[in-house]
Amino acid sequence: MAIAKRPKWSRTEFWILGPILALAAVGMGVFAWQNLRAPTLPDGIAGSNGRIEATEIDVAAKLAGRIQDILVKEGEFVTAGQDLVKMDTAVLEAQLREAKAQLERAKVTVQAARSQVAQRESEKSTAEALVAQREAELVAAQHRLSRAEQLVRQGWATQQRYDDDKAAFESARAALNAAKAQVASADAALNTAKAQVLQAETEIHAAEATIERIEADIRDSLLRSPRDGRVQFLVAQPGEVVQAGGRVLNLVDLTDVYMTFFLPTEQAGRVEIGAEARIVLDAAPQYVIPAYISFVSDVAQFTPKEVETKEERQKLMFRLRAHIPADLLRKHLTQVKTGLPGMAYVKLNPQVEWPPHLQVRVPQ
Repeated sequence: MAIAKRPKWSRTEFWILGPILALAAVGMGVFAWQNLRAPTLPDGIAGSNGRIEATEIDVAAKLAGRIQDILVKEGEFVTAGQDLVKMDTAVLEAQLREAKAQLERAKVTVQAARSQVAQRESEKSTAEALVAQREAELVAAQHRLSRAEQLVRQGWATQQRYDDDKAAFESARAALNAAKAQVASADAALNTAKAQVLQAETEIHAAEATIERIEADIRDSLLRSPRDGRVQFLVAQPGEVVQAGGRVLNLVDLTDVYMTFFLPTEQAGRVEIGAEARIVLDAAPQYVIPAYISFVSDVAQFTPKEVETKEERQKLMFRLRAHIPADLLRKHLTQVKTGLPGMAYVKLNPQVEWPPHLQVRVPQ
């Protein structure tokens, strides 16, 4: 069977059909570019690519110890105050029992010291009564001595009586001084007893403070979530020993989510804190997420030269953050994911309206 050969183009046909095919290809390219290109941004709105980030929190042990149990798994959603990790508290509980025993001993010491105070007060009262008695005896002896002196002058009494009354007077004065010394001694003993009470009461306060500290350490040994979020990864496992401040797991706060992106000098300089923004994720281009600018870096991303031209200054890039409102994030908490790339758009001019393709569209 004979095979028909394709006729060769003549030089004339080639020069005629060639330009026609080239024009057709150009037309198809223009048509595709017009239909596939991204919508243009109006003047006053800037955009740049970025990546979704969130505030990360390290949950760490306050004290060195052994991990008894981890109550959550990676990827699990947690709420503020939820129990996450239990640390072994056997040593702390033993210290707590010891501190409570010291408290009871201090209370007994206080009771004994107060009894000593009561006893010393009684001794002081007895000594003061004795002083009053000795003072009365001294007054009586002084009166007898005065009468004896007069009687001796008048010849109605002997010198022996005067000597006896004078000796009685001196004895009464010495007895008074001795009684006053006993009062001073009793007073010193009383002050010592009161000081012992204060010392014992201080030991009570110290023991109570020790108990409060140990109880606080026991409470802190149950690690709780500081806020709502998701467990991103575990750093340690049950049975491992961690140092004071050692990380056990990492949380990501899904109510504090933002996209970090960069703009050149001319555009970054026109962005206001709190300016309206929009986020479009590559993974969900059908949604337009509302946001606001919470941060504009005051330092460029690289150190400029000492001498710069205007063109070089325009190349400086500044970091910005577009924050997603927390109320919106709480409604879609299970759908929030970090690390996703996308585009961030921001109003450079507050008066400019958002174009139709950047109107807010969020999941219901």
